[in-house]
Amino acid sequence: MAGAAYELATGQGIADGEAVTLVTKKPAFKRELAPLPIRVAMSAVVYGFLTPLMRGLQVVGWEGSFLKRMGNRDRARGNPFQNYVADKHDVFVAVFFKSGTNWTMQIVHQLLNHGKGEFDHIHSVVPWPDAPPFLGKYAIPVEDPSVWMASPEQKRAIKTHLSWDLLPYSEDARYVLVIRDPKDVIVSGYFFLRDVVFRSAMPSPAAWCQNFLTGSGGMGSWAEHSAGCWAQRHRSNVLLLSFKSMQHDLNGTVAKIAKFLDVNVPEETLAEVCRKSSFGYMKQIDERFAPEGVHPWGRKVTMMRKGVHGGSSELLTKEQQRAVDAHFIAELKRLGSDLPYEEFCELA
Repeated sequence: MAGAAYELATGQGIADGEAVTLVTKKPAFKRELAPLPIRVAMSAVVYGFLTPLMRGLQVVGWEGSFLKRMGNRDRARGNPFQNYVADKHDVFVAVFFKSGTNWTMQIVHQLLNHGKGEFDHIHSVVPWPDAPPFLGKYAIPVEDPSVWMASPEQKRAIKTHLSWDLLPYSEDARYVLVIRDPKDVIVSGYFFLRDVVFRSAMPSPAAWCQNFLTGSGGMGSWAEHSAGCWAQRHRSNVLLLSFKSMQHDLNGTVAKIAKFLDVNVPEETLAEVCRKSSFGYMKQIDERFAPEGVHPWGRKVTMMRKGVHGGSSELLTKEQQRAVDAHFIAELKRLGSDLPYEEFCELA
């Protein structure tokens, strides 16, 4: 089955008096959650400690300072790609947090498997080296070659939220980058982290928004990440997309990525990839993309919430939206980037 993960093992044998190489299949990679006692303990910390703490910090006005410290500690984990050497089999889907990562991974994985990429969970076939440690054995290791070996294109997708300067670069590898309106990132990230991690300890929308502007939310700076992507757009092995254009023209996006990856397939195959990459289809199989989350009980975590462009008014006031635009336009200018903000974002 195309896209199924397996591991090839080789050995020596004798057939008709001659030495031959034997190839066998080992069981596929199996994802494992963090042990239940650990998840229960983490959930107890969220409800028993973080929730009253956050409420108290809100009262005294220290919520933002606490979030900044948490974010700085998260970013201090180091670079998981430090010893990895990229090669011709690798297609890096390097996308900022909540900016269309799963959507882009689905398009790439389906193209590399000619519309027949099957999986029980996307991370059974797509490595994510910078995944948060609390997720456990969440994704297939980046060193495992089984997925690209099963692909008719001899390639596989690798997910990362890291900025360009932290990626292992190779002329032989491919890099698909996506930039999304930061206002939509703020809203999508708020509801996602509320359901996956924080629950009743989720910061107020105002504090979350302010924390995002300072780049202290554990994801780094949207401006720095986006400016880094924009600066690489002329490389022949880099494809830079906007979430805005992906929503406007999915068929054109799939065709563009196929051309970039040198995937030459019939129109019927491209149509099947488009079908499997539509919001409706992915929403139906949401459990194959959604994380299990910290908490072993409570509401079900979903990955495909709305997936829209320009819907930040759901959480942000007009004043906040304008502040986000002004902040990041100024940040891009400070960084010396000529990224055309309005091309990727809707001005409030």
